[in-house]
Amino acid sequence: MDSMRCTYCGGVGLEPGFVEDAGEGARGYARWIAGPLERGLFGGAKRLGRPRRRIEAYRCPHCSHLELFATEAV
Repeated sequence: MDSMRCTYCGGVGLEPGFVEDAGEGARGYARWIAGPLERGLFGGAKRLGRPRRRIEAYRCPHCSHLELFATEAV
């Protein structure tokens, strides 16, 4: 992403990557879920019926700051 700038240091040339979800039953990538975190009966996050989006990550090669974007629906 040659034209993207780091919001922390202003550096150019962010490196694309992703945040891995390696939990049990994971799909291999992290997801963003709309709305505030609400806990269910057993302490897990309530997710049913909420929109979900894949998270894309970009790393600044100058300061190592991560920029995260919630992109396509999953």
